[in-house]
Amino acid sequence: MRRTERYPVKGPNSLWQIYKTVPFWKIVKNVIVIEIARFTPFYKWKNWMYRKLLKMQVGDKTAFAYKVVPDIMFPEMISVGRNSIIGYNTTILAHEYLINEYRLGEVKIGDNVMIGANSTILPGVEIGDGAVVSAGTLVHKDVPAGAMAGGNPMRIIYTKEEMEERKRKESIKNT
Repeated sequence: MRRTERYPVKGPNSLWQIYKTVPFWKIVKNVIVIEIARFTPFYKWKNWMYRKLLKMQVGDKTAFAYKVVPDIMFPEMISVGRNSIIGYNTTILAHEYLINEYRLGEVKIGDNVMIGANSTILPGVEIGDGAVVSAGTLVHKDVPAGAMAGGNPMRIIYTKEEMEERKRKESIKNT
């Protein structure tokens, strides 16, 4: 179950009412920063922009690949731990605008996490330390620490214990 807060709206759909929920100039600034960061080849610059200009929590040595898109409206609700990789063209959402409501939820990505290219992370999920998310995955629920997850719909492919057993067997085989 994702951890999101629900906010009902009356009248037109919630996205049509966006500037009642997020200031226009905040979105303009965030779009400019995110578009510059998407194409910047320097990880230190990207991380600085995300930390200082978007108020995201980004750990040391984390790498956001080319064309990653953090949430444009609520980037401050995203935290990424140390030494993690967010793969090419991944989208990290902290909001959902629906017909009769909008939802907000923090996204927490742990330390040493690998997220494959073209993944989408929905609001209110947590990806534990050392987890691996395969390319093209729709992350719609939590990923436990050390697990490997993938697919659409996402499922846990290996738990932390199963991953450790695989690595142990491979190291024995290679000796």
